Amino acid sequence: MIRELTHADFDAVIALGEEVHGSGYMDLAELTAIYHKGIKNGINANFVAIENNQLIGFRLTYAAGQWPQDQWCTVDKWGVAFEDVCYFKSNTIAEAARGKGLGGQLLAASKAAVIAQGAKAGVSHLWQQSPNNAAVRYFTKAGGVLIAEHPQRWHQRYMGEEYICVICDHDCHCVACEMLLTF
Repeated sequence: MIRELTHADFDAVIALGEEVHGSGYMDLAELTAIYHKGIKNGINANFVAIENNQLIGFRLTYAAGQWPQDQWCTVDKWGVAFEDVCYFKSNTIAEAARGKGLGGQLLAASKAAVIAQGAKAGVSHLWQQSPNNAAVRYFTKAGGVLIAEHPQRWHQRYMGEEYICVICDHDCHCVACEMLLTF
């Protein structure tokens, strides 16, 4: 079942994020801020996947106009004004639940919400080193177009020293594929 993220889900979201992405991936303060950036015009763009009363996936999304542009945003290549673009922050699926289309379902739920909020497109930085490059594959299948590749996007100098990548450990060199999905 796909449903909106609520405060009651926060502990499970943090735990799954650390299990999939690494220790220090997200804390309560960060998740709270992300949650609020995803709500616009009373519409929540953050979603969770639940199976047997267990959280098995989540999609965190910033509403258009409610997130900061950073050095990994190649806005001049988007063809859409920055203020009209939402940010698909994180799509995370538990290992045992992968391959069932949940990533696409979570993206579809967030996409419908941000369109209702007024967004014209969405951008994301997808983890190229995800298992079987699933992140880039599912976003491409949804219509996402590669804009740029950003090596070391999740390096500790940007994420904070407490972040430990599940692949690279303390010296993350994973590549972020900046991709745009136009609605």
